Amino acid sequence: MTKSIVNAIRTVPDLREHLAARRADGSSVGFVPTMGALHAGHCALIEAAAASHGEVVVSIFVNPTQFEDAADLERYPRTEQADIEMAIAAGASVCFIPTVDEIYPRGAATTVSVSGGLSNRLEGAERGSSHFDGVATVVTVLLNICQPDAAYFGEKDAQQLLVVRRFVTDLQIPTKIVAVPTVRSADGLALSSRNQRLSDQETVQALAIARALAAAAEAISDGTAGSPEEAETTGRAILDDAGIACEYFEVTSPDTLARAERLDGELLISCAARVGDVRLIDNTTVVANPTREAATARS
Repeated sequence: MTKSIVNAIRTVPDLREHLAARRADGSSVGFVPTMGALHAGHCALIEAAAASHGEVVVSIFVNPTQFEDAADLERYPRTEQADIEMAIAAGASVCFIPTVDEIYPRGAATTVSVSGGLSNRLEGAERGSSHFDGVATVVTVLLNICQPDAAYFGEKDAQQLLVVRRFVTDLQIPTKIVAVPTVRSADGLALSSRNQRLSDQETVQALAIARALAAAAEAISDGTAGSPEEAETTGRAILDDAGIACEYFEVTSPDTLARAERLDGELLISCAARVGDVRLIDNTTVVANPTREAATARS
């Protein structure tokens, strides 16, 4: 079915009217929520959605409620026209570009919160408990506005993906959550909107993050590391050598984010670090066998 090309819609009523017409034509709806500053990683999400749906909505909204640092919010890249062009080229039918008042009407007093380790550890511990409240609330609002058949999220934000899956299940939101693998540069750097703020020298420095994750995963899979702590030490040493300030580097359960007590089964290795004044996150998974036989790693 031929996709409609509307480019940009800025109000909830207009988007709902547009989607109602498309559903009446028999189109399913795929949704890709973004904060703009699109890159190839976002394009992979859009392309995945376009492969399965007749209508693909890409939201471009820098959500203020998930920023603890006002300066970080102010510095976040905003490239609206380029974003629209990139999204449409990747297969989007329409970009939804609301104002803050459109998403949070005057007097709005409702927050969606996921309790426990999914939201309190790692990013939640570093960025404050309100970070994932902001994520959960804005995604809930956007899903209610679009009511898509499926929504697409990147595996680079592994903790965010877990939080989204949790509240979608708990609130019985009838949207399938689809995970798309992390997209990396040829050198291995995980693509991020924040990468635009890195200097050339800092970009080279940031490559140590992926190397640290790979080294920790290899230490687990080949048996060099005898414990999660030893694997973490391996990764942190690479970051230290590169002069990168590490906020966390942890081996955890990929399902609960509980800190791993031993090297067994599938594990998630997560890292947050600052290169200059830019905060970057990345992760990889590894499958460890207690006997170290047939252990494999994937990222």
